[in-house]
Amino acid sequence: MTSMLSMHRFKLVGLLVAANTGLLLHLMAGEIKPVALWDWLDIAGEGGSAVLLLVWIGLLLKSRPAGFVTNLLFFGLGCLFFSLFMDTVDEFIALPDAVSWDGWLESGPMPVGFVLMTLGIFHWHREQLAINEQMRNRERLFREHRQFDKVTPLGDANYLRAQLQLALNEAAENRQPVSLIMLDMDSFSRINREYGHAEGDRLLQVLTQLLLLNLRQHDLLCRLAGDRFVVILPHTGERQAQVLAGELRDAVRCLAYKSSRHGERIELSASVMALMARDEDTETLLERLHIGLARARQSLMVQHA
Repeated sequence: MTSMLSMHRFKLVGLLVAANTGLLLHLMAGEIKPVALWDWLDIAGEGGSAVLLLVWIGLLLKSRPAGFVTNLLFFGLGCLFFSLFMDTVDEFIALPDAVSWDGWLESGPMPVGFVLMTLGIFHWHREQLAINEQMRNRERLFREHRQFDKVTPLGDANYLRAQLQLALNEAAENRQPVSLIMLDMDSFSRINREYGHAEGDRLLQVLTQLLLLNLRQHDLLCRLAGDRFVVILPHTGERQAQVLAGELRDAVRCLAYKSSRHGERIELSASVMALMARDEDTETLLERLHIGLARARQSLMVQHA
């Protein structure tokens, strides 16, 4: 705050010089009134208001960088302060009747100050609207980032549902297909049990990068839960989704992942399910995906039995 105030030191010096110049003019042209003639009510009202304006000026200059809006607000407050300060000085110093410039010093800067303050507040208002819009965008981004998974750089289940609903709405509006792939790691609990959860988290991070490398730029990969991932495929029919699902399954199977403990390769495989969205909501679509994956795994187990 001190460094911010130092940026405006020339403004403060100028205001001090102007106030002292007005005081000196009064002292040279007039004489100090007897204490009995002092109007304490006017002194308190006008002097107190001048002090408050100095406080406002200090707060303004401590909180804002130099610029057009700051200058308008400062010079507006400065004019109001100068007028009130001259009014206060007039309570202590009596001027001859021939002197008329004191009225200009007391009243002239006041309307100028109000005009400058009005312009400054108007531009400050526009500036604040722009700042508020940026803050709303940052808040929206922050809330969105709260829906990201803590282990992988992927969206979590809530983010998946929100993005899936957007994709379904867009697909319905543009009459374009949208498909999903669900990928579930086989026997991932065994890896956590034998190698530890830290190794499991590291493996999930590697798998995330592997899957992203095998997806198109407009596809969206999310971590649904645990070792289960879902890919949203915009503008993609079911046949093409099945091809992409097979490629993801093969990529996982061919991954030469080495454990951090002894460097041995951990054999990996994944079950995948691909389908195209119908005229259904998000939860129904995800439920159908879960059921389809469970049936595919059961069928695979029967074949291996």
